Amino acid sequence: MKHPTVSQQTRTDAGLAAVLRVAVGRLARRLRAQRPDASLSLGQTAVLFTLARHGQMTPRALADHEKVQPPSMTRIIAALEERELVHRTKHPDDRRQQLVELTEEGIRLVRADRRRREAWLTQRLGELTPDEKATLRKAAEILDRLSQS
Repeated sequence: MKHPTVSQQTRTDAGLAAVLRVAVGRLARRLRAQRPDASLSLGQTAVLFTLARHGQMTPRALADHEKVQPPSMTRIIAALEERELVHRTKHPDDRRQQLVELTEEGIRLVRADRRRREAWLTQRLGELTPDEKATLRKAAEILDRLSQS
């Protein structure tokens, strides 16, 4: 049985959506495989990257950002604290609240993770033609816009 080509599959919006979902999923899995510390869960890794991007946050703000329930975020933060990747401080304006921020070790781990994933992707991009890279540049802008909607 002959399978349809990608260009045949993407003739409709539904077909394009299916092909994109599979391709983006595969790329995400390949990038996750490059993590320097595979013992961290994906949720823990996501929290580290969120804190690196946004700075200190309350546990509730982290839970909202990561779209998880507060008790789940509490467990994630506790696991990261145990590994000394984050620490909590009192909120300067509301002493009843705490802020979570990266430790130096957490910052180091995020940087190492980024370097490793970017090195892998840079190597793969080096295998593409200039036209393919130009197409990917345009696609990256569109994918970013889709991810924001």
